[in-house]
Amino acid sequence: MKKIVIITSLIIAIAGISYFFYSKSKKTEISFSEYTVALGDIELTILATGTVQPKNRLEIKAPVPGRIDKVLIKEGSRVAKGQILAWMSSTERAAMLDAARSKGEEEYNKWSELYLPTPVLAPISGTVILKSVEPGQTFTNVDPIFTMSDHLTVKAQVDETDIAQIKLKSQALIILDAYPNEKIEARVDQLAFDATTTNNVTTYAIDVRPETTPEFMRSGMTANVTFSVMSKKQIPLIPSEAIKVVNGNTVVLKKNDNEKSKKPIEVSIKTGLTDGKNTEVTEGLNVGDLILIQDYSLDNGTEKSNNPFSPKFPRGGRNR
Repeated sequence: MKKIVIITSLIIAIAGISYFFYSKSKKTEISFSEYTVALGDIELTILATGTVQPKNRLEIKAPVPGRIDKVLIKEGSRVAKGQILAWMSSTERAAMLDAARSKGEEEYNKWSELYLPTPVLAPISGTVILKSVEPGQTFTNVDPIFTMSDHLTVKAQVDETDIAQIKLKSQALIILDAYPNEKIEARVDQLAFDATTTNNVTTYAIDVRPETTPEFMRSGMTANVTFSVMSKKQIPLIPSEAIKVVNGNTVVLKKNDNEKSKKPIEVSIKTGLTDGKNTEVTEGLNVGDLILIQDYSLDNGTEKSNNPFSPKFPRGGRNR
């Protein structure tokens, strides 16, 4: 029994040592995936967040204190310059009419016709975004009765590193957080020249004006703005993960046509526009060329790309 136990122990020990050295000698096998250079579209954009605000906010105040007799508009109404928004009575007229009403309807009508109310006029053409009074409500000459704006804009905060790429009148796309499925075409209306620094981050405010203001758009809403900086259509594109820099040269791996050698060939290229996922090739490759993107295949057959954030490929994509 002693011999059997010793022999068994030796066999187990030898097997364990053999497995240890075998596992240690296993190496990651490198494989490649083929990609065909194809024509595609690319667009360089800048993302920013902002808030919907009136372009020109105007508070309408009465010249004298008094009382509102009748309101003729609602919030959100589009009005023209000079349009009557409400009728009001000064404090003196309101007191006089109250006294006349106590004497009867005839006396009230007499004085209301002799002492006419005062109209509240719109000073500009625009939208009434806030109505602060109701009929019968009193106010002072410092209380805003209505608030107007000529149009709504999104004031977006853009990082200082991106501000130079955004031009006046350039295209933008607005998506409101409250309506994520609605895309609003817009243009850059104004660029700030004074910066704002918050938590050591310097940003510039950019006014983005919608081409057409939708009815659901309201002042104070939060929005995401995508600025279109540059775009190209039908240009040769390759995945950015295929590009490497070797000794200062930008290179890609190209399939070796020599059947005896499977070693890829390094080809120097020149690149153009990139959006981070795909990159334009201006020199060194032609449409239809096969390039190789390195993968790492483990012994268990599981494949793992050298880029864990590998993008979805454009038309022509990977050919297995």
